[in-house]
Amino acid sequence: MAGFRQRVPAPVDIAMVAHPSVTLLVDLSEGEGLVYDAHGRHGRGSVVVGLHPGELRAGGRVGECLQIRLEPVAAAAVFGASTQLSGSVVPLEDVWGPGAGRAEGRLRAAASWDERFAIAVDILGRWLGTRPPVAPEVAHAWRLTLTGRGRVRVERLAEEVGWSRKRLSARFRSQLGITPKHAARLVRFDHAAHLLAAGHAAAGVATESGYVDQSHLHREVKAFTGLTPAAVAAAPWLAIDDVAWPASSPVWPASSQARKPPAAIAGARRTSSP
Repeated sequence: MAGFRQRVPAPVDIAMVAHPSVTLLVDLSEGEGLVYDAHGRHGRGSVVVGLHPGELRAGGRVGECLQIRLEPVAAAAVFGASTQLSGSVVPLEDVWGPGAGRAEGRLRAAASWDERFAIAVDILGRWLGTRPPVAPEVAHAWRLTLTGRGRVRVERLAEEVGWSRKRLSARFRSQLGITPKHAARLVRFDHAAHLLAAGHAAAGVATESGYVDQSHLHREVKAFTGLTPAAVAAAPWLAIDDVAWPASSPVWPASSQARKPPAAIAGARRTSSP
């Protein structure tokens, strides 16, 4: 989780970098608030961003916003698999109905970010287990993909869970919204994006992340974000990470604040995930 407060009434425009998680953006602003543009479709307010949303921009006159990232297996237990289809950007109220407005109200009324983080943990905890769970084999294949940084072959995953490649691909896609192969590409890209954001040269990033060469890295970055590796290195969308939202960011003012939950709340969030 991360909380953001913009202290000046200037609009922002952010190219959102793909991430191997389902992202919940809760708009806590007064007035115009959060706006987004996905595939030419414009929207406003709190939103759930599925895996690999493609070229997505967010911004507007955002006063306060809470971002929550859920690994796909946990997200399925909170939102259901249908909201995680590749490329989906869904208004929160379409997923939670009246519960979305109530959640926003509780979070907006909180006196501090720490209280908001605790409320968010409580809300998510109430939703966990309300949707059909992901098959253990799919969950295990996802974990192997994540820990292997996207460099585990689908055949190896299928062998590990005792399924055929065809069955694994079908179940993986129906429950997590993307194929195992595409999941591996996304996780590998995410690792590369973190290295780029940390200041590593593109050539070295390509080698460490398992790309054939720097051109291969460039093509994958372009496919996932529409940006160049250099642009991804400066993108502020790595919003939970230590390199995120630098004070010098040209799209997020230096007078803004970015907050992450304290260790106790972060621990509660982890233990509440399936």
